[in-house]
Amino acid sequence: MSIYQKLGQIATKFGGKHLFFKYGFNLSPMYRRSTARVTHVEKDLKSIRVKLPISYKNRNYVNSIFGGSMFSAVDPFPMTQLISLLGDDYVVWDKSAIIAFNRPSYENLFTTFTYTDAEIVSIKTQVAEHNEIEFKRTNALTNKTGEIVFCEVEKTLYVADKAFFKAKRKAREEQKRS
Repeated sequence: MSIYQKLGQIATKFGGKHLFFKYGFNLSPMYRRSTARVTHVEKDLKSIRVKLPISYKNRNYVNSIFGGSMFSAVDPFPMTQLISLLGDDYVVWDKSAIIAFNRPSYENLFTTFTYTDAEIVSIKTQVAEHNEIEFKRTNALTNKTGEIVFCEVEKTLYVADKAFFKAKRKAREEQKRS
């Protein structure tokens, strides 16, 4: 269990996991460097909104938002949000990411991360059938009205039954030894 997971358990006792997500990310040094801010988290964690304001901290050589800040603003949420939604019986990892810069941004950017009840049920059902799955999620960074897409990030996520994952890992370790 990571330090963030331990802090999340403690924070949940004082105000709810949704508040830990919001303030935990906004105070975390690794996320603060992206210059993005979590602006809202639903109590059920199924929706998280993020704002990436343009500032002197994230402008590149041509005065638009640095691409690394765009990617960093969206990077942690598909995985961490899903870990919290699925619970302790599952392992969730980021496998890969593809980022497409559609146009430079000279204004604040926004995105929302959502999982529906149907998606969660589908993921659990597929993992129950196959022990492990991979699937893709795409998030777009847009202007305030959502009309212009400046950047899209497609993440491939891996989800496995925790017992299956541990057994698979143990088998790999034993295979390496022999």
